[in-house]
Amino acid sequence: MAKAILRKTRETRVRGGHPWIYASEIDKTEGACAPGEVIDVYSCKGTMLGRALYNPRSQITLRMLTTQDEPVDENFFRGRLTDAWEYRKRLCDTQSCRVVYSESDFLPGLVVDKFGDVLAMQTLSLGMDQRKDMLARLLCEITGATGVYERNDVPVRRHEGLEMQTGLLLGEVPDRVEMVENGILYLVDVKNGQKTGFFLDQKQNRAAIAPLCPGARVLDCFCHNGSFALNAAKYGAQSVLGVDISEDALDVARENAKRNGLDVAFEAHNCFDFLREQTEAGEKYDLVILDPPAFTKSRQAVESALRGYKEINLRGLKLTRPGGFLVTCSCSQHVSTEAFQEMVNHAARDAKKRVRLVEYRTQALDHPILPAAPETKYLKCMILQVM
Repeated sequence: MAKAILRKTRETRVRGGHPWIYASEIDKTEGACAPGEVIDVYSCKGTMLGRALYNPRSQITLRMLTTQDEPVDENFFRGRLTDAWEYRKRLCDTQSCRVVYSESDFLPGLVVDKFGDVLAMQTLSLGMDQRKDMLARLLCEITGATGVYERNDVPVRRHEGLEMQTGLLLGEVPDRVEMVENGILYLVDVKNGQKTGFFLDQKQNRAAIAPLCPGARVLDCFCHNGSFALNAAKYGAQSVLGVDISEDALDVARENAKRNGLDVAFEAHNCFDFLREQTEAGEKYDLVILDPPAFTKSRQAVESALRGYKEINLRGLKLTRPGGFLVTCSCSQHVSTEAFQEMVNHAARDAKKRVRLVEYRTQALDHPILPAAPETKYLKCMILQVM
């Protein structure tokens, strides 16, 4: 088998458990290895470090699959997928969960979400993309799913030399898929919805607002398909208003509310403008929820993203009545926990509010975090009481 030999001292992160090796960390390759194939990885001293997917077109040239001297064949992938599924069966609701979370399941570049009996799959590395038909077949075999839909319409694929595309990979997938999360029925648009059709990573955070909702007046900004808003109504809120800029997303949210018999109002607004207008009008809510999309996809734009987060949090704090609660979130991986908390402190100071942290939360258990790979931890959710 072909091999990649790392530069001196560059094996430290790999030995520590990080799955990525950049082009600048490779001294040389020996033997023929086509892009997307598996290659042996060695230290500069000749010690085998494991096997990785190889893509010379990508800055992340090597993605570690195993640290063992073992064949990487169909049985290897069957084992990894089975391990991922067993983890979800033990810790998660398997009717709505992320079945595979890329590096965290030791399958770099593979993301699979399950909605009812349907799987939405993304292959974000060349090696996984070349194996997607096999992976779809194995996933149905292991999970019992009846259909797999490809959602590879994400720009990050271009870094791997891959085109964006969507389509049916296996079985049957309806236009709308029924899914139950936290006892609420949702219609999921697997084919055209954002990401893979639904944001599963907030499931447990949505359940965590239950004690804050009875009798409350609730504002849910950036509500998308209404998931936080519907949970608030289910948990006994007196009134709930969900706001999002997308009328298409709100149409789905309204249908979700109707199907569950929940009384939630949804309005289409630019949330930045709406929050400012509500503040100027002197409105007050018992619970304000801010769950915006990622404000940055790169380290270069972090400062700008933090300004955006501060703006909406300052408004959200002003809209929260004394003794009420603010739930504020960020899914921007490049915004660190420390930077997010500091932003909240600055917003509270400028809003002339005191806040105390009720709970700091992160992504749901079906999005496990590798301590050796900080990139796998991205979601931040702070539940604050506003004084």
